[in-house]
Amino acid sequence: MKLSLPRVALGLLALAALAAIVYAILAVRPIGVSVVEPEEKVTIRVFGLGTVEARMLSRVGFEVGAALTELDADHGDEVAKGDVLARLSAADQEARVRRAEAAKLAAEVAVRKAEANVDRAGAVLAQRQGANARQQSLLSRNAASQQTADEAQRDAEVAAADLSVARSEVDVAQALVADAEAALGYERTVLEQHVLRAPFDAVVVERHVEAGTVVAPGQVIFTLMAPETIWALAYIDEGRAGAIEEGQIAEVRLRSQPRTIFPATVARIGIESDRVNEERRVWVKCGQCPPRVHLGEQVEVWITVAELDHALLVPELAVSGFDGSTGRVWLIEDGRLVRAELSFGHRSEDARLEVAGGLPEGAQIVATRLDGVEEGRRARVRPEGER
Repeated sequence: MKLSLPRVALGLLALAALAAIVYAILAVRPIGVSVVEPEEKVTIRVFGLGTVEARMLSRVGFEVGAALTELDADHGDEVAKGDVLARLSAADQEARVRRAEAAKLAAEVAVRKAEANVDRAGAVLAQRQGANARQQSLLSRNAASQQTADEAQRDAEVAAADLSVARSEVDVAQALVADAEAALGYERTVLEQHVLRAPFDAVVVERHVEAGTVVAPGQVIFTLMAPETIWALAYIDEGRAGAIEEGQIAEVRLRSQPRTIFPATVARIGIESDRVNEERRVWVKCGQCPPRVHLGEQVEVWITVAELDHALLVPELAVSGFDGSTGRVWLIEDGRLVRAELSFGHRSEDARLEVAGGLPEGAQIVATRLDGVEEGRRARVRPEGER
């Protein structure tokens, strides 16, 4: 049986009217949303990954080269400042020291010889001056010739010059003694450099060579660390590092001890950031470090940057167009949904933003993202647990 055209048209109109009624009911019906609730005593922390490091970490070696004859420390040993760590073969250098000692002795003998020459030249000068005085006296009484008196005068002047030369030779000899002492000091210093001593109280991190090895000047023999300078180096996202200050409280968790939290404080903030990873380097010092540490071990660091007495924290996913300080959110105002731009402060470690300003009085912030919803839509606060 064929339906007439008027009946089909009436049916379509009825369906359209029914759809319009359903749409109107759905559009007018208040939508249930969850809202942000105020919180008390909120701790704002910044997270970073890093490694265990030592502020005083030295790679020590000899200033001279030779064969290693003795090694007195090994991995894990505790050494005090001045303790002998290793020795080099020093036979050649000991011979140089003895040679320098002999040169110094010869220079000292030369000084005594020069001083004796001064005494001799002084005695000759006195004798010549006496003879010259007698000849000049005889010349004044015409008891001696002019030539004899002139020769006596010349001999006295020559003797005075000889004394001056002898005194200069003493100065030269003394200078040679100083040079010999300096050379001896240098050779003894080089001899001392054949012994490697701990520059500070330390723990031996690694021994790089074995006895019998011929080492070059400056070659690393031991790696030492000062255990009291252990700290953690954390890499913090630049976008979250602005609130970090020296002295702030921190917590450190070692990869090998995930159940233990070590209290710490921020000791240093790097002046230069990583240009590639856009991270800031922050060093934290533990108040009570573990008894045994491992350099390079991965750590997790939480730094407390603020304690908020009262706060509204909006999930970052509920904020659109967030530029680091402002963003747009949905509000319930007078029972209807409206869009508003708020300013934000701190960011919590669970990706929630602290509302800093722009919230109208009496309005509530929607805690979820709303898609396909228009402003002015009626809304109600969904009770906790309702889906």
